Amino acid sequence: MHDEALDWGYFADKIVRLAGQKIIGLRKENHIEVTHKNAGELVTSADLASDQIIREAITSVYPNHRILSEEECTDHVWGKGFFEGPLWIIDPLDGTVNFARYLPYFAISVALAVDGEVWAGAVHAPDLGVTYIGIRGKGAYCNGKQIHVHRFEDLSEAIIGTGFPHDKEKVPRALERVNLLRTHCRDIRRLAAPTMDICYVASSCLDAHTESLAPWDVAAAGLIAREAGAITGHIGVVPADFPQELYGEEVIYANPGIFEELLSLLRSKE
Repeated sequence: MHDEALDWGYFADKIVRLAGQKIIGLRKENHIEVTHKNAGELVTSADLASDQIIREAITSVYPNHRILSEEECTDHVWGKGFFEGPLWIIDPLDGTVNFARYLPYFAISVALAVDGEVWAGAVHAPDLGVTYIGIRGKGAYCNGKQIHVHRFEDLSEAIIGTGFPHDKEKVPRALERVNLLRTHCRDIRRLAAPTMDICYVASSCLDAHTESLAPWDVAAAGLIAREAGAITGHIGVVPADFPQELYGEEVIYANPGIFEELLSLLRSKE
């Protein structure tokens, strides 16, 4: 399967770049329509256009593979066996608000998982001109150059990424976690595009990232981080029938030197 993973990785790289060109073109032409979905979350016509491009590309090359996309998933209920077989997991536009406001921190994410294990993934940030790729067992790369996590053991010097939920009722809990992090590390960052945050851990721009996320946030970026040497864990318990690599609730990605201390810190307030 490793040889197939290379093909999947090249394919993911190709289609995230193609989708990136499309949405940048739409924005330049001012052809962006904005609506709202669950919990007031923003969605634009660029999200939908990117989703369509990626879906058409996948179905034309891999007609027997299933697809899980943020734009097509409304209830977030994963039944038993949902992740069996080959499944493409896509976020057609992560960081939609940033995109709509001309902030550069947004990305397109595509990954291929087989029976819940992610084998290949790509994250492309068009405005930043960077593409991250991860191949299971083959490493992580940014614009063709292999990347690695920043290895050190002092949590007090760490720069940690985090984020806030769209559901306003969950914001107070997230703020408590932010206050805890801020008093135990050098500083925090909130870029509002978790696929990029996790890739920044992989490329040593950040030392860790923690947030509650969905499978499409963590599939490609999580593989990239792990292949770069990051450790993945969860503050809470992962459900027995849910793949560890795709479970985003209270997830942590961190360099190995601070992972255990960071995990213990966050669990101490649960």
